[in-house]
Amino acid sequence: MSDSINSLGLFSPLTLPNGVVLKNRLCKAAMEENLCEWAQYPGEKLQKLYTQWADGGAGLILTGNVMISADALTGPGGVVLEQGRDLAPFKEWAAAAKSADNQVWMQISHPGRQVYAAMGEQAVSASDKGVDIPGFSKLFAKPRTLDEKEITALVSRFADTAELAQEAGFDGCQIHAAHGYLISQFLSPLTNTRDDQYGGSRENRARFLFEAVAAIRAQVAKEFCVSVKLNSADFQKGGFDLEDAAWVVSQLNDMGIDLIELSGGSYESPAMQGNAKDESLSSTLKREAYFIDFARDIAQVASVPIMVTGGIRTKQVAQAALEKDEQGIGVSVLGLARAFAYEPALASSWQSGASTQVIIPNVEWKNKTISALANMAVTKLQLGRMAKGLKPKPTVNPVIAIVRDRLLTRYRTKRYQRWRKEANS
Repeated sequence: MSDSINSLGLFSPLTLPNGVVLKNRLCKAAMEENLCEWAQYPGEKLQKLYTQWADGGAGLILTGNVMISADALTGPGGVVLEQGRDLAPFKEWAAAAKSADNQVWMQISHPGRQVYAAMGEQAVSASDKGVDIPGFSKLFAKPRTLDEKEITALVSRFADTAELAQEAGFDGCQIHAAHGYLISQFLSPLTNTRDDQYGGSRENRARFLFEAVAAIRAQVAKEFCVSVKLNSADFQKGGFDLEDAAWVVSQLNDMGIDLIELSGGSYESPAMQGNAKDESLSSTLKREAYFIDFARDIAQVASVPIMVTGGIRTKQVAQAALEKDEQGIGVSVLGLARAFAYEPALASSWQSGASTQVIIPNVEWKNKTISALANMAVTKLQLGRMAKGLKPKPTVNPVIAIVRDRLLTRYRTKRYQRWRKEANS
């Protein structure tokens, strides 16, 4: 994507393909908050949290996962938006999140096989291959293979949720096709072993994503932004790779997409937290802004703006990440996730001239899976504090954070199961 100037400031506006203008190049990227109320609705906690981020100055705010189906959640604290739901809580959430002349887009998702067994639901995926994390695989439900009729129904669910988000006052949506969730499972040859029109070739593996994009665009207004979050790679040998990502982006160019976010990894290889199964990538992933190089490569084939998320925490690195090449090609938007969990007013701070560096505690235990869980638990604790009107507290014992998160997850799981039982009775 080529901008009008080669050297962009963090706080220069960006006009998207549909004419919508982002007031700056900083985005509060999606994080899974697990802060829903009874019946998986957004409530006062999420309103307080998102008001802080809106006041914090980011031009774009992406919500955490909003699930398109009540029987498929990434965790028991997730929000669900599907047909028949009361839109009033969503309207209140959207109003709080866009209270400072910023855009707010709803990230819509289906976890596929990445569903915890304790939830008590049947997991589904492109194929029947379960999550493989040594010592932790039994935590996940065994998936069954979706048939083509079910895939068509899920495409419609994505479109319906996007339309409902528009009705509730959100400015756009982001289709989650990364991090090993359902659409990512279709894209990756490691998890998609189908032999029908949704498996095999690169074109077939991307069919679900392309059908979801087309269905959403057909049901929402032009000024409602549509984005895709895509892995630059699975960071697993034999998986979805940079060449695959570049091809998918080249196809999305003419599908009415307004922004493509690039990240990477999955539950099995959490590269979005700096860990990957492919050890050849370890030095890259330890750098700040570790997806920038991948994003610049993919930007060569993109005619829509590219956003990159992963590891940025200093103003200097953020500014450098926006530098264009001689042809004016490069990244247009920077996504910051954990940085905004520890410094919600980071964008305003940088805009005022401060060179604030976010100090994010990073747990690096021998077991990478447990380290990833600890880092997520510490971050979610910060979100919980902000949702109560408290300031973030980086100096948290990660062991205490994990125990707290497990206890809350157990409570929310029981609450979810009660709700599902009542809803199905």
